[in-house]
Amino acid sequence: MEAFAKLNNTKGSARKARLVADLIRGKDVYWALSTLSKTRKGVSARMEKLLESAIKNWEVRNEGLRAEDSDLIMKEIRVDVGKTLKRFRPAPHGRAYRIRKRMSHITIAVDSRIPIEPQEPLEATEEMQETEPTEPVTEGQE
Repeated sequence: MEAFAKLNNTKGSARKARLVADLIRGKDVYWALSTLSKTRKGVSARMEKLLESAIKNWEVRNEGLRAEDSDLIMKEIRVDVGKTLKRFRPAPHGRAYRIRKRMSHITIAVDSRIPIEPQEPLEATEEMQETEPTEPVTEGQE
């Protein structure tokens, strides 16, 4: 089962975040974590935490399975443009320059290379359905 993690309005432009996303797209998640920890871009630390969150989400969705044993890969990483904060900076001769503080939305999806079959709920057998419930025996009834 696929698991997602999403980070909205993170500091940094989408163009710069896509450079880091291209490094890890389609790779093994633990290889991607080590790459992100060594990358010197500002967004890489936030992306590393987001990837760890996606791995934990995968473990929650696939109860009883460990991420280390399941050969997880980066199925999808998407970086979209977020809000832009507009600020002004003083300039010579009484003018003002516009400063754009760009933000981005990052979405990560991880999945296992090994196909995992969903566990089916246990069904009651015919023997279990045919037996009638017995009444509890108290000490004075024997």
